[in-house]
Amino acid sequence: MTLRFRPANTRGKTQLDWLTSYHTFSFADYQDSSWVRFHTLRVINDDIVAPSGGFATHGHQDMEILTYVLSGALEHKDSLGNGSVIRPGEIQHMSAGSGIRHSEFNPSNKDPVHLLQIWVFPSKKNLTPRYQQVTIPIDGMQNQWQCIAAPETGEHHIQIHQDAYIYVTKLQAGSTLNFEVTPGRGQWLHVAKGRCSLLASETMALQAGDGLGIENESRFSVQTSENTEILLFDLA
Repeated sequence: MTLRFRPANTRGKTQLDWLTSYHTFSFADYQDSSWVRFHTLRVINDDIVAPSGGFATHGHQDMEILTYVLSGALEHKDSLGNGSVIRPGEIQHMSAGSGIRHSEFNPSNKDPVHLLQIWVFPSKKNLTPRYQQVTIPIDGMQNQWQCIAAPETGEHHIQIHQDAYIYVTKLQAGSTLNFEVTPGRGQWLHVAKGRCSLLASETMALQAGDGLGIENESRFSVQTSENTEILLFDLA
């Protein structure tokens, strides 16, 4: 088994008056040649946006961009005419393709919003831009892996242009959850809340903000002693 451990306290950081952002991989002014990507996973930004703060209108191309809100709410507007508010229990997706412009703001004047912004490289360039937002089944996340993104269409997940599957689980204290690996694929774990232990050929303790790349393993488990929220990326 090959592990790539990314402790939360070693991530890059952007600090503005309205934004605190931790970068698992190189992003914007934070550049680290040791941490550029993992397979087709390019960005995990752990963002806290202050009340009434936000990202002004800006553009993207040729990237699958996902937003997962941990607490609070985030307002979205884009050049396709979409306008929505994303809350916990939902997943939002923009396939930037040939070009899209959007803005993201915290609509609350008193509460911050905590979110993960995730970028995955697409399988093709210059695709037609599109937007999706899906509600994640609450029961599906409890002590099991709930798929929230996949290359195929589905009722409870968004469709991305890549051979990548993204899962989320909310583990109750004392729970253990297994994952069976398809040979030749790599997995990235991101602990969003709480703490857990990876149980495989090696054992490793993880806490909120930590990331872990896993390769050459046929099966692994995560075990928790407290309520924990984890995202799992299964990548070609």
